[in-house]
Amino acid sequence: MATVSFEKAQRWYAGANEPAVKGIDLEIQDGEFMVLVGPSGCGKTTTLRMLAGLEEVNSGAIKIGDRDVTNVAPKDRDIAMVFQNYALYPHMSVAENMAFSLKMAKVPKAERDKLVAEAAKTLGLTDYLDRKPKALSGGQRQRVAMGRAIVRQPQVFCMDEPLSNLDAKMRVQTRTDIAKLQADLGITTVYVTHDQVEAMTMGDRVAVMNAGELQQVDTPLNLYRRPVNLFVAGFIGSPQMNLIKATAADGGAKIGEYVVPVGATANLPKEITVGVRPEGFRIIGENDGGLPVKVTVVEELGSDSFIYGTSDVEGVPSTLIVRVSSKDHVSKGDTLYVTTDPEDVHVFDTESGLRVSD
Repeated sequence: MATVSFEKAQRWYAGANEPAVKGIDLEIQDGEFMVLVGPSGCGKTTTLRMLAGLEEVNSGAIKIGDRDVTNVAPKDRDIAMVFQNYALYPHMSVAENMAFSLKMAKVPKAERDKLVAEAAKTLGLTDYLDRKPKALSGGQRQRVAMGRAIVRQPQVFCMDEPLSNLDAKMRVQTRTDIAKLQADLGITTVYVTHDQVEAMTMGDRVAVMNAGELQQVDTPLNLYRRPVNLFVAGFIGSPQMNLIKATAADGGAKIGEYVVPVGATANLPKEITVGVRPEGFRIIGENDGGLPVKVTVVEELGSDSFIYGTSDVEGVPSTLIVRVSSKDHVSKGDTLYVTTDPEDVHVFDTESGLRVSD
């Protein structure tokens, strides 16, 4: 096991106008499960491949423990990679696939068999060791790919969107399995995904990336409760945060004739954007001065519902999302009046995108 350090590590592809990864600085602790998340093209997979040695580092450095591996060949970095597409040998059995890297490293057969048996037991694959990959489900194939990585007993796991080929139910089960396995093994893990729900449920910490740059690195709960800029605020959370343009007013933010209470926030810029999570809104009476929302879609989830609606107030986005209890019996076509409390409001400078609320 080991720490991982990116020190202003940059990747610049030939012919590109700017780097794909713009000098990333990131410290990953020994045994930590770090998730890199962001939209397609943000540089998260390139960052992982730089760590694995599959992409050149044009400037800066990458260290595993105290060892600088910037220019070290992938096979000598003591990492194990789990790919999106499983990358299993179709003509080999599960046991042979899991043991292949050990065989190439000339590990004695008795030791290979022992390591494969232990990994198979951990992953629930003992009854499938003689099967070929074509006779396995997607989830089982992904566990074989995990087993092939585990038997090597590496210092670092690198996982590149390993669940993206699975159906929704299998993804939920497998991400739980991976998180538990990593916690049991205690191996430093760098995991790439574009799915922020996956990131929030699996990572000890999450690094949010956009346009080749780190936006924020924090625990999942802190990312949700205190996003540092408009990008993180809009990206983290499902459904996403409501972001509404407003102007600073005494003790609040003015949206049309409606004033959102923002609490004690000093020196607000004139043009601000207020963010409210769907659960931050609450329904009030028509005559109590709330923001009107005309319901267009009701997403029933059982215990509660997400209301998607529109408002004719200037500056409000085309769709507002409000979480309500299913007991409220809201229907399509209804008009709700909602308000919020100061502690549920995030305030950002519209021009810079940076958070300005306490």
